[in-house]
Amino acid sequence: MVSSAAAPIETETPALVLRDFGDGPFGIYIHVPFCATRCGYCDFNTYTAGELGTSASPQSWLEALRGELATAAERFAALPTATPEVATIFVGGGTPSLLGGDGLADVLDSVRANFTFAVDAEVTTESNPESTSPQFFERIRAAGFTRVSLGMQSAAQHVLKVLDRTHTPGRAVAAAKEARAAGFEHVNLDLIYGTPGERDSDLDASLDAVLSAGVDHVSAYSLIVEDGTALARRVRRGELPAPDDDVLAARYERIDARLGAAGLTWYEVSNWAAGDSARCRHNLGYWDGGDWLGAGPGAHSHVGGVRWWNVKHPARYADTVARGGLPAAGWEILTADEQHTERVMLTVRLRTGLPLNELAPTESAAATRIIADGLAVRSGDRLILTDRGRLLADGVVRDLLT
Repeated sequence: MVSSAAAPIETETPALVLRDFGDGPFGIYIHVPFCATRCGYCDFNTYTAGELGTSASPQSWLEALRGELATAAERFAALPTATPEVATIFVGGGTPSLLGGDGLADVLDSVRANFTFAVDAEVTTESNPESTSPQFFERIRAAGFTRVSLGMQSAAQHVLKVLDRTHTPGRAVAAAKEARAAGFEHVNLDLIYGTPGERDSDLDASLDAVLSAGVDHVSAYSLIVEDGTALARRVRRGELPAPDDDVLAARYERIDARLGAAGLTWYEVSNWAAGDSARCRHNLGYWDGGDWLGAGPGAHSHVGGVRWWNVKHPARYADTVARGGLPAAGWEILTADEQHTERVMLTVRLRTGLPLNELAPTESAAATRIIADGLAVRSGDRLILTDRGRLLADGVVRDLLT
């Protein structure tokens, strides 16, 4: 249970209030906002060198990150409950591998300087295949990283071109093998399916490549055309067709069948793993309603039912931290109803399912209808999506909460 005690946390704008940590695992997310180029489909808070100019750099970002971590640790220490050991660390972006092995080692040292790691802490970094090498993987493994997530997206050159991805088709598989050779037991490859122009044969080639890499985790996401992206502008001008829902459903089924046959089982709608130990514990912390500190420009945090988010631009982020504050742009205290809504939205997507005893009477009635429609099954005291239900997960959530 989360304590109702609150302690004021002073920031530049606005003042932030924190509550005690909950009972779940505590994670830290580090946002690296740098990319070599901007992918056409991406709406993440990232910047190329040309976009930043002289206003920010990896060096100024790292200095600010150290300051934010130190300030956060100090403020957490003022709470009535002790700061938990860090169970998971996830360095994402952006392109963390642009920092190089030494840069990522510095990032991890900055976290260690302010927080205590659990003995079995999972430490992940995302990487672009083109900015990795055998030496890179050896360096970050020696630094303490335990898991690598590589952006592959597709093995088809023409699909990568539509996505504005710069890596060559075979590089992701080579990088995964290099990571395994460097001692990484846990390696993930990301796929995007449903890109305009992608054929079934292209997806099959991508799955062949993934399975040849010997990875123990795969994430596969349907292409979403986000407003404000270059891809959205191309679709709006009629240069590219919008993704087709029926095609996306067929592709998902194809992915699930191939990965399942190879021993990778779904544990979240878009994620497959070769056993429990291969699952991404950091992401499970999000999905299970845990606490985490998000450090870096635009990063989001959640502690004890309080959520806050950082200012987005790296220059403003660094300036705010330099003036002694946590760089929060805004914050909110989630009500019990809001926390319940988020728990339903996230937990129903997990293979372990949603506890039925957490549902309100109207939601329980909706769950009965969902089961009758073949979208979920009752397994003990939990509601678990069927194969068809996974395709319609968003609709299941809406039905439960309406």
